[in-house]
Amino acid sequence: MSKVLVVEDDPVVQAALVHALTDLGHVVQAVGTAVAALREAGTSELDLVILDLGLPDLDGVAALRMLRGVSNVPVIVATARGAENSVVSTLNAGADDYIVKPFSSEHLAARINALLRRTGGSAAAASEVVVLGELSVDLAQRMATLGDCALALSRREFDLLAYLAQRPGRVISRRELIQAVWGHPYVGDDKTIDVHASWLRRKLGETAAHPRYLHTVRGVGFKLAAPE
Repeated sequence: MSKVLVVEDDPVVQAALVHALTDLGHVVQAVGTAVAALREAGTSELDLVILDLGLPDLDGVAALRMLRGVSNVPVIVATARGAENSVVSTLNAGADDYIVKPFSSEHLAARINALLRRTGGSAAAASEVVVLGELSVDLAQRMATLGDCALALSRREFDLLAYLAQRPGRVISRRELIQAVWGHPYVGDDKTIDVHASWLRRKLGETAAHPRYLHTVRGVGFKLAAPE
């Protein structure tokens, strides 16, 4: 029995999906916005997300990128957008599979079973722990340790650390961080990231002038890497 999150704003379609998935033996939770979906993904142990792209508060592709910042849960995009470029952009954003509406419950069940067989469900994905030198980031438990010491991180500090930790050594732009971690458009001179990066560095026992893990790439963004 798998726990499935349905992200669908149309109440009729949402109810039909919940009914079909429940009949298939899954435990189902449904939400109608991207914000609610991200909240559930960050706090619940999920085996699968079924995501509509036409959400009222945020485009589904943007929501998918943000979801990938907090969870590795398998995602099936279920949408009326069947154009090839839409499929490609969605898969590139992190979707595991794509199904075009309308579809039968049997078709959906087959996609779900195939995906869960490949991934082993969220238990395997959610158990991922990223280790960089003495820094360990447990994505499922939302815990980080440095050596033998647990880091007392705020929710946003952990979100920032987790997003960077899942992309070790890669320079992440400010635009990507503000959209993926904070969930709002980048408007240019935004000090939010700098403030949180400063707080995070302090807890990592380093400074911007003498970084060990969290490096600023001037004019671009940040990267997280193990000390050399």
